[in-house]
Amino acid sequence: MKRPSTLTLILLTCLPFGLYATETAPSGLTGGWVGPAVLAVFGLAYLLVMLEETTHLRKSKPVILAAGIIWVLIAIAAGQQGLPPGQVEQALRHNLLEYAELMLFLLSAMAYINALDERQAFEALRSWLVRKGYGFRQLFWITGLLAFFISPVADNLTTALLMCAVVLAVGGDNRQFVLLACINIVVAANAGGAFSPFGDITTLMVWQKNIQTHPGPVDFWSFFHLFLPSVINWLVPAALMHWAVPKLQPQGSGESIPMRRGARRIMALFLLTIATAVSFHNFLHLPPVIGMLTGLSYLQFFGYYLKVSRRPSRKSGDEESFGDPIPLEERHPSFDVFHQLARVEWDTLLFFYGVVLCVGGLGFLGYLSLLSQTLYVDWGATQANIAIGLISALVDNIPVMFAVLSMMPDMTTGQWLLVTLTAGVGGSLLSIGSAAGVALMGQAHGRYSFLGHLKWTPAIALGYAASIGAHLWLNAGLFA
Repeated sequence: MKRPSTLTLILLTCLPFGLYATETAPSGLTGGWVGPAVLAVFGLAYLLVMLEETTHLRKSKPVILAAGIIWVLIAIAAGQQGLPPGQVEQALRHNLLEYAELMLFLLSAMAYINALDERQAFEALRSWLVRKGYGFRQLFWITGLLAFFISPVADNLTTALLMCAVVLAVGGDNRQFVLLACINIVVAANAGGAFSPFGDITTLMVWQKNIQTHPGPVDFWSFFHLFLPSVINWLVPAALMHWAVPKLQPQGSGESIPMRRGARRIMALFLLTIATAVSFHNFLHLPPVIGMLTGLSYLQFFGYYLKVSRRPSRKSGDEESFGDPIPLEERHPSFDVFHQLARVEWDTLLFFYGVVLCVGGLGFLGYLSLLSQTLYVDWGATQANIAIGLISALVDNIPVMFAVLSMMPDMTTGQWLLVTLTAGVGGSLLSIGSAAGVALMGQAHGRYSFLGHLKWTPAIALGYAASIGAHLWLNAGLFA
């Protein structure tokens, strides 16, 4: 199979996540008409995604259409080559399974976020922060710090969604603050997830590879060598953005807004759900999505409890006291978990569907294995691992890391940690480079955007370079 051209490599950097095992790609398809056609279709679709703010075309629409066209082209080309029809069908079903796991994981997490929002948890936090007298600059650092330290325990996507909800509640109509705070959250969440096996899917993949292959690339405790480089990755751009944050106070009367009944228990159930997902994967070797769906059932049963136990309460601190003439429905609003599921950001979930199937088609054609071969054979480990992070600015890091782990190049622990770091934090360079950024574009639609994030890419790139330098210096002994 011939080597990819420079144009092909550039187009391949538009790969998001989800892929089919490229080492089994059928020969002959990439070199024919279908390869360039598929690249052109996907490149055009992703260009429309990046222009969403200008065209006002929801990002899910072009990639869903592109996914259908790509697999039609592959099926036609496979028929012309005489390949068994079941081979294309098997590849497509594999990608649908990849998407189903991702969608159900996100659906469960988003349901909890919406439930906490409905129970006024974020409004209560907003009112508390306002009453504490924190300005926008202080809130910028508080949300960033929380994102950095919550992300290693939860995952960076869930953490970003939580912190963004707080920012939207506090920031109100101040677009400048919301934009900068969201950028800060994306950078902090991605950086925090890079030094923990549970902080990001890619770190989990690397750690799981260590379990599957003895000795593997990185053991559990080796990840924590990346703590200081991760801190530097976040602090450098945050320090530069600090001066652009409006020096204002959030608007608000300062009145206390109480959480509705059950809010604290939903928080506890959310933490229990995260623990369930981690435990299912770590101890039972089950997909984390099974743990998340099991955790969603916690919320369903608790919602049933809230429904059957709705009655006026004499407890202090509740919305109203017993005997208040306000109707019960207003005093203790009913809770419906399916209403929270209906409120999830479906544009984001459908966008994930489109990119998973698009990249699945490109992986089936064999382009991803060609890209990995070019990077590690021609460029060398250090240059390739740094480039992996830059590619992650346009591509979600999951397929890139999957390709690296599939190749299993002979690298030292320091090099494996380098690619873990760059793949984790490189996605912060652009809003479309990580699941956290993509999700926040949907959650803060109209205020946090691709172009808004792009203006601060130089500052984020400076932090990216500083974190790499810190790793090469602090962990020099691991490169021997």
